[in-house]
Amino acid sequence: MNKKNLFISLVLIMLTVLAAPGAAKEQLTLASTTSTLDSGLFDALIPPFEKKFDCQVKVIAVGTGQAIRLARDGNADVLLVHDRSSEDKFVADGFGVQRLDVMHNDFILVGPKEDPASIKGMKGIEAFKKLATSPALFVSRGDDSGTHKKELRLWEEAGGKPSGNSYLESGSGMEATLRIANEKKAYCLVDRATWLAHQKEIDALNLLVQGDEKLFNPYSVIAVSPAKYPSVNHKLATAFADFIRGPEGQKIIREFGVDKFGSPLFFPDVEK
Repeated sequence: MNKKNLFISLVLIMLTVLAAPGAAKEQLTLASTTSTLDSGLFDALIPPFEKKFDCQVKVIAVGTGQAIRLARDGNADVLLVHDRSSEDKFVADGFGVQRLDVMHNDFILVGPKEDPASIKGMKGIEAFKKLATSPALFVSRGDDSGTHKKELRLWEEAGGKPSGNSYLESGSGMEATLRIANEKKAYCLVDRATWLAHQKEIDALNLLVQGDEKLFNPYSVIAVSPAKYPSVNHKLATAFADFIRGPEGQKIIREFGVDKFGSPLFFPDVEK
């Protein structure tokens, strides 16, 4: 091979190397609730994890019920959800390795500033009893999410729920449901994180009921079982669970929202 041909060959080799895509990063599929996404928590929590483990996290933010169904079908590696009974069943049925506490906040009842049902300052069940017989509109997520499941349990304890034109199911996530309630000046059950993150845009509603133990809202992380689905990325799922329950992740959770809202949107349950 003459020098000219050798030079051309070397240039072609170099161009091929430069054009070759970099090694694909390991991916983790996280099925989670809309509240963790809508509140902005994932924007603070996921990038440090991706950097630490040189990976990419794909977030599927849906209601808890749909997130668990995705994991049951083997379409997620790990869950971050908030409906204890569904979580326990998921693990008991062999789809999850272990339910692990991560954090909590609480639900609140918001409604029109005029408060036509007169529920301000009531306990949760008392407020739901009044709303059940009030002609005032209540907007429900109606999407089998953790929030929707909580709402249905509260109606059950209250002895009934609104009917007819007094009850509207949005079939949407928390932020969208809150905006519909605001537009219609209706009552709504919402997690505190979503409320705090968007309250400046919600001009027709006030926070009316809070601080009741019945409105407690715990979140957990569950790695999908590799025995059930060998293709899941169990190693990275376990690393994610350890990260968000470890000192770094718990610190991020504890501090998230303090600078903007004056208080955390979530409270860590492992590292106090």
